[in-house]
Amino acid sequence: MRPARPAQSDLPRVLAPVILGSDFCCYSYIRCFWEAYGVKPIVLASADIKSVRSRFCDYRVIPGIDKPEVCLPELARLGDELIAAGKVPFLVGCGDHYARLVSENKPQIEERWYTPYLDFELLDDITQKECFYEICEEIGVPYPKTVYLDCGDKTATVDDGGFMYPVIAKPSNSAAWHYAEFEGQQKVYLIHSREQLEALYKQLQETTYDKLLIVQEFIPGDDTQIRILSTYLDAAGDPIFMVGGRVMVEDHSPTAIGNPAVIVSEQLDAVSNDALRFMRHVGYRGMANFDVKYDERDGTYKFFEINTRPGRSSDFVRQAGINFAQVQVDDVLMGEKRARISNTKPFIYTTVPPYVVKRSIDDAAIRRQVLDGFRSGLTHYALDWDKDCLGQRFWSKVTYYHQIDKFRKYFWGDGAKDLA
Repeated sequence: MRPARPAQSDLPRVLAPVILGSDFCCYSYIRCFWEAYGVKPIVLASADIKSVRSRFCDYRVIPGIDKPEVCLPELARLGDELIAAGKVPFLVGCGDHYARLVSENKPQIEERWYTPYLDFELLDDITQKECFYEICEEIGVPYPKTVYLDCGDKTATVDDGGFMYPVIAKPSNSAAWHYAEFEGQQKVYLIHSREQLEALYKQLQETTYDKLLIVQEFIPGDDTQIRILSTYLDAAGDPIFMVGGRVMVEDHSPTAIGNPAVIVSEQLDAVSNDALRFMRHVGYRGMANFDVKYDERDGTYKFFEINTRPGRSSDFVRQAGINFAQVQVDDVLMGEKRARISNTKPFIYTTVPPYVVKRSIDDAAIRRQVLDGFRSGLTHYALDWDKDCLGQRFWSKVTYYHQIDKFRKYFWGDGAKDLA
């Protein structure tokens, strides 16, 4: 049986955080739990990601942990073990598939664990992008013009909405996409012709992915027109934080395309207000992450999706001065009401070194702002923590400088342009 809430003073002794998955967000969670409580979370990962294997966690490799048939028995066993040792299990995760797995099995999991995830009915609804856009339409939140192709219908043909090419194509269900592995799989596709869209659709109709493929108008503008917003709404539906940023560079490799590589702090009332209106309309609780793009054609910020969990780049929230793990523990485990955190620190989040910035940002003023941040210390690499062990620090640097090869291969083309 799940333990009762402990006293606040007992948290460093009894809190037992467990993190599902191992990415940049996982490392931020590790740091947040240590800095808030002095506790080392257990990480359950499907692979040994050495840049995340910190001295401040108990890192365990469990093949197939992202599958329900492996994850659920392991959580039951581990939960019983922790409770028998006098601990209070607290479960968080990284990635859409873990959010969905925990949410879908939340009643069973909460027999032993405290966890900050949504109930499944709401999560399942708003993470289907077609449902997300329907809600945006209903409440007047801007979003790109969109049509849908049913990948489960093996006889259907392409409807491209009459959009001008290029268009964007992406899965409506990120969790289902995670399990539908096939050759050439990408997170998002930039489609340059109807023939290319037809070929992709035909390929998807032959895979196990049976959800919708979203086809959207391409909003003009480079990576610097992307905005990101990370939020937390407590049990009463009140915002505890809303931290925004302007993306300066995105990852362009096939499986990670669209992941922010550089984010500069930027608070936009229009984006925050629309996001809060959406979350209150659906009754959202917990941490969420929104992807938005500025459309210079009409001066609006168009919403792409809601992620019902901390984003991969959530270290920018920590860099803004907010311990997002502590916020979740206070709300979900302790039942404490916190005041809204509005006094945040400026930040420049990065997963790439200055060389990539110099050759990836065309705007001279923006490029200089980020490069100056490297010199002043404001620009901070998400896996860099000077208290960590030599092994983690070595592999985090390997990951950091490997980005140069990735950008040369997937973004710059044959030759790197020098914009410094």
